[in-house]
Amino acid sequence: MQKRDYYEVLGVSRDASKEEIKKAYRKIAMQFHPDKNPDNKEAEAKFKEATEAYEVLSDEEKRKRYNQFGHSGMRGGQDFHGFSNINDIFSQFSDIFGGSSIFDDFFGSSQRGRSRKRGQGTPGSDLRVTLKLTLEEIATGVTKKIKIKKYVKCDSCAGSGSDGGASVKTCPVCQGSGEVRNVSRSVFGQFVNIQPCSNCNGEGSVIDKPCKKCYGDGRIADESTISIKVPAGVSDGNYMTLRGEGNAGLRNGSPGDVIVVFQELPHESFKREGDDIIYDLFISYPDLVLGTEVEVPTLTVKAKIKVEAGTQVGKLLRMREKGIQHLNSHGAGDQLVRVNVIVPKKVNAREKELLKELQTLPNVQPNTGSDQGFFKKFGL
Repeated sequence: MQKRDYYEVLGVSRDASKEEIKKAYRKIAMQFHPDKNPDNKEAEAKFKEATEAYEVLSDEEKRKRYNQFGHSGMRGGQDFHGFSNINDIFSQFSDIFGGSSIFDDFFGSSQRGRSRKRGQGTPGSDLRVTLKLTLEEIATGVTKKIKIKKYVKCDSCAGSGSDGGASVKTCPVCQGSGEVRNVSRSVFGQFVNIQPCSNCNGEGSVIDKPCKKCYGDGRIADESTISIKVPAGVSDGNYMTLRGEGNAGLRNGSPGDVIVVFQELPHESFKREGDDIIYDLFISYPDLVLGTEVEVPTLTVKAKIKVEAGTQVGKLLRMREKGIQHLNSHGAGDQLVRVNVIVPKKVNAREKELLKELQTLPNVQPNTGSDQGFFKKFGL
């Protein structure tokens, strides 16, 4: 089958920058990542196709040769790593798939990245949970406990999968290697296809007499409570990885992880902008003109703020470090109080008379006073 143009594969123009190419590849890799599309050969093929395209277009020399000669300029076996499996891709592009902070790259927690020794079972899968947080919880950090349904180690066989210490013997299909190799030949030479043994799930051993409680799996479905320590300053969509808190592996295989995705709940009083929060304060026109002191809520307690005489509508009054703590660093954002004026929808006869008299005074008359256009703006 004829290969597609690499620029078409990544969906970028021929003059795209390295950063644009990397961003495009990452987007496609996340969409067709094998862990998100288990047993989907089409997705895996697209994943590898995008990886091959990225390997060429991200390298200046290879890209130059590809632009000049196309796919024919890439032949010869020296230009591609010839990825035989997904693990090769992970190791080659660890700068894209890896992560080191508490917000690890989702692929960094993939069970494909966890090593497995023969006879130590099959690794457990990861779990994804959404944790809803209020702005108050985000501001200072919080520890939450949640219950999740998952596979846990069988207490009857201690995770071994065998009944009463039944013997474990070498798999007769793969002879203990955990792998099955198929050799094929073509005009291009000999190719070796290595796959996990289906008889022992790649473990290299099988059980004579399975455990009656877990039927040889070494794990059972149960419910578990986990504690999540959320640092201050997280944002909506951030996530953290809890290592080893996912599903237990088959027959003492290493456990998976729990991916906790944070969801920020809307707040009735505050709007978040980065680590700052905005609060809309509504006061009367006389208070704006004469000045006043009012009490406003913050994320922790109530506090008083002074509104100077002559404050204009829309002005932001800053309350230092009353916002959200910075993530993984000292200090906090500010609370910004936006000044608004209360415009009554209805007035009685006396109030109407006073407002009309006020309109004629020189300092508040729209065309002559210091508050030009105020009444016109609010329809008074």
